[in-house]
Formats: sequence, C-alpha cells, structure tokens
Amino acid sequence: MPRDARLIDTLLRTPSLRLQTVRAMLVLVLLLELAFAAVALLFVLQPMAQRSAHDLAGLMVLSARTWAELPPQTRPAFERELQQNYRLSLQPGMPAPADSGLLHGLYIGYVEQALQQRVGHPLYFDKRTDAQGHVWLWTSIPAGGHDIGVGVDNSRIQTQPLRALLFGLLLTLPLAIGLALWWARRITRPVEAMEQTAARLARGDTPQRLPQSGTRELARLAAHFNQMAQRIDALLQARTTLLAGVSHDLRTPLARIRLALELQRMQPDDARLDQIERDVLAMDRLIGEVLQLARGLQAQAPQDLALLPWLQARQHEHAEWAGSQGAELDVQCPASLHAWADAAALQRAVDNLLGNAVRHAPGQITLLAEPSPTPGWVRIAVADRGPGIPAEHRASVFEPFVRLDAARTPGAGSGLGLAIVRQLAQQHGWAVGLQPRDGGGLLAWVDMPAQPSV
Repeated sequence: MPRDARLIDTLLRTPSLRLQTVRAMLVLVLLLELAFAAVALLFVLQPMAQRSAHDLAGLMVLSARTWAELPPQTRPAFERELQQNYRLSLQPGMPAPADSGLLHGLYIGYVEQALQQRVGHPLYFDKRTDAQGHVWLWTSIPAGGHDIGVGVDNSRIQTQPLRALLFGLLLTLPLAIGLALWWARRITRPVEAMEQTAARLARGDTPQRLPQSGTRELARLAAHFNQMAQRIDALLQARTTLLAGVSHDLRTPLARIRLALELQRMQPDDARLDQIERDVLAMDRLIGEVLQLARGLQAQAPQDLALLPWLQARQHEHAEWAGSQGAELDVQCPASLHAWADAAALQRAVDNLLGNAVRHAPGQITLLAEPSPTPGWVRIAVADRGPGIPAEHRASVFEPFVRLDAARTPGAGSGLGLAIVRQLAQQHGWAVGLQPRDGGGLLAWVDMPAQPSV
C-alpha cells in the first residue's frame, strides 16, 4: 500500500477528537460518581446502617425482656402495641433458629452482630410469611428464663442503599452523556473549523479568517493561524509581484543588450561592450536582490551595539561612493546610545535606506540615532534634504518593484530596497516608517529595542 494511502487509512481509523473527548469525559464522570458513592457508603451510609441496626437490636431485646417482666394479663396489649407502632411481633417459647447460611444483606448482618453483643451468643434470623403475605424475619431472644421469638416486619428494613446508589448512577448516566456531548462539541468546534480552514489552505484556496473567540488558548491559536494565513497570502502576492517585476525589469536591459550585440557585429565599439557589461551587472544585481527578498536574511542572535561607532563605520564605508553621487554623509548620535539588534540585518536595512537617499536625494545626508518615541526603544534614521515622498505614496513604496515616476530612470534601482527593509523589520519585530523632515526632505527610520526584553 502506498505511503499516502496508509496514512489516510490510519487517519480514518483514528477516533475523532470529539469522540475521544466524549469517552474521556464519560470515564471521568463515572469515576467521580463511583468515588462519591464509595465515600458516601463508607463514611455516611455504613455508619448510619450500623447505628440503626444497634437501635433495632436494642428495641428487640428490650421488647423481649419487658414482655417477660409484665403481668400475664397485660402482655396481649403490649404485643398489640409493638405490632401496630413498631412492626414487631412476639412469640413466646419459640426455639432459636439455626444458622441456615441464608444471606439477608448487610443490614441484617449488622443486626445479628448487635444482637450477639447484647445477649452474648450468636443469633440468626429465619424468614417466614404470615397469612396476609407479609414477610417477617424471626429470631429467638432469651429473657426471664424463656425463649421469646421476636419478629421484624421485613417492610421495616426495606431501605437498600446499594440499589439506591446503582439507580443513581444509572439515572445520572444520560445526563453525563448529554453533558459530555455538549462540552465536547463546545471544545472541538473551533478545532474542527480550524481543520476545515487548514484543508482549504492546503488546497491552495484563500481561507477565511477564524474568529478569535473562546478560551484564551483557542483564541491565541486562532490568532496565530490567522497570522500564518495572512503571511501565506502575502507570500503568494509577493511571488506574483516578484515574477511580474523581474520579467518587466529584465526586458529593458535584455533589449539593450540585443541591440548592442547586433550593432557590435556591424561595427565593433569598446564603449558598447562597456554598456553591455553594465547591463549584465544591473541584471545580476536585480536577480540578487530578488533572491534576497524571496529567501529573507537568515536571522542571527541579537547583540548589544554601541550606535555611535557603528554608524561612523557605515559612514566611512559608504563615503567614497556617496561622494561620487554628489552626497555628503555625517553622523548625529549620542555617545551613550545602544541598540539590541541583529547586526547583519540592521546593516542591510540601514544600507538600503542610505542607498535610496544617495540615489534620489543627493546632498547633505545624515545618519541619525536617537531615543524612539516608544519607551525602551531607539530609532536609527537616514535624513536627507531631497524632494521627499508624498503622503499618499509612503505606504506603497514599501511594496516590491514600486517606484515613483521620478525614480523610473536608468540606474535608479530595482524598487526592492524598501521592500527588503520592511521584510527585515517584520522578521525581527522592528518598526519602520517614512515621514517628512523638519525643514524639508525625508526621514526614513527603523525602531528597535535598546536592550533585551525581560
């Protein structure tokens, strides 16, 4: 059997979460009821039965002894009172019943034990039925030199605690089943909805977002699932955008290369070869940035960064290239300011912001670090004095291959720099944004923690 078929067969034979939950709850309810019944039997019903048995045995012995001490003429009235009020009957001269091995239940056993403690030797009961069909339990008690039979109406001791407990268990079982079904449905409904949504996601459909309600754990699970689905949607859209953008941005250099090759065949020219080389390098750079955006930068462990020397190192590294583009770099940062960040990712993000500023706003460019408006965070910004970005375009420029009309010039870049910055910020939990600079220009910033979170 193929592996996938075996997996499907195993899943079909595995009980559902709802069924497993119902079974577990039923077992738990039954165990609780049995435990409660055992506690009630040992600590409530058994002591009550023993006390009642001692009281009945005392009444039987007292009745026999009282009858033996009464004058003969008052004994019939005493016997009638016992039978009417206490459902006891007396029979003088009755021999003691032998031990027939008849089992009468725990309660009669307690009565026999109590009688033995009072008369000093074992006594046993014998079951008889009178003319009216009533069942009586008889024994013989010695009193006043006589063997006096004492009978107890069986209806007097019809309490059956074990049967009552059993009936209680049987009556509560449907209630337990109903409660288990309701609770299992309540628990498994969000999981089933999530399973159906995940199945649609696995088929490539765009799933609906799950409601973030219910218990805290289920609400958090739904939130994580919605976040995952949103990221998958974003990845699918980014894939489409990347493919469309790459195909569009590669057509122009490829067309120039084809034209240059045709002209080169007719009339060789070194300048034309240099242009072909520049186009190839531009294509290589574009493909590298696309791959970088598609793969993401592998996260490294964050570390404590002293921002002043770090920014001065960025200034020194890019000074020559920036000067060739007509830009001048300077650094503004308090000497005591630190950040807690992945150094490689932060370098890539700041370099991309700096590259955009040099290409689109040459002139005085400042690498700025200061405390962020968010307490406990710091802000690293690239500030220029260029034309800035209109407010309606500040969100869209973070999308891949989105460039303003003024930037659509040869060598203006691939339109992936800010998209990579946003991806790095999302990956590391940073904040990124663009805003107008006081006095004109643009401020592109990244916010990150100043120290490790506790």
